[in-house]
Amino acid sequence: MNESSGKTVLITGGSGNLGRAVAAAFARRGARLVLADRSPERLEAVGHALAAEHPGLEWLAHPADLTDPASVDTLIEAAAARFGQVEVLVHTVGGFAMGPKVADGDLEGLRAMFDLNVTPLFLTAGRAARHMLEHEVKGKIVVVLARSGLKGIAGQSAYTSSKAAAQRVMESLALEVRDKGIHVNGVLPSTIDSPANRADMPNADFSKWVSPADLAEAIVLLASDAANALYGVSLEVYNRV
Repeated sequence: MNESSGKTVLITGGSGNLGRAVAAAFARRGARLVLADRSPERLEAVGHALAAEHPGLEWLAHPADLTDPASVDTLIEAAAARFGQVEVLVHTVGGFAMGPKVADGDLEGLRAMFDLNVTPLFLTAGRAARHMLEHEVKGKIVVVLARSGLKGIAGQSAYTSSKAAAQRVMESLALEVRDKGIHVNGVLPSTIDSPANRADMPNADFSKWVSPADLAEAIVLLASDAANALYGVSLEVYNRV
């Protein structure tokens, strides 16, 4: 039996390109899925498609605003009410926008990136960790970060700083809960092969990018017993770019 079988896996961004790939990877392994995103219609579509491909799949679609503490609390409560407890959280939510330049002093652009890349992680991973602590779950939390958070890039100050902050949140949480048997780690992709990225960079060599399916397998690895000695790791998943 696969070690993911019967475990409840909460996936944020569950209707996105990466979220769908992660859900499919865990569905193949017999996990129970909680899919979270803003759109109930897209979540339901993903859930029904996965259930058709994997008969017997247990799943719950629950829309949530991950920037709102009350909404995140309701999400965790709904998952626990349906499946008893959450053993794995995979946080895929995040995004990119160019600008502003630092000299522009555009606080609105800065706040937008932090609201997308930091606040949802802080709230969702924190609430999931608290749930695991309260229920004495030896759980796994896997966060999708970005290689861009390792170094500043001209014209991308808000994005790169938000991704750096997200990595620090992941690392801090890992140290806070590791003695309770909870593993918090991250994946650090380069460019993910998505329709949006292909549209933005039509002349790139897409074969060098990281596919959502390959990134999902790295996430499954960090959610498995193979990662039992890993705490606060940022696993580089760069492919050839």
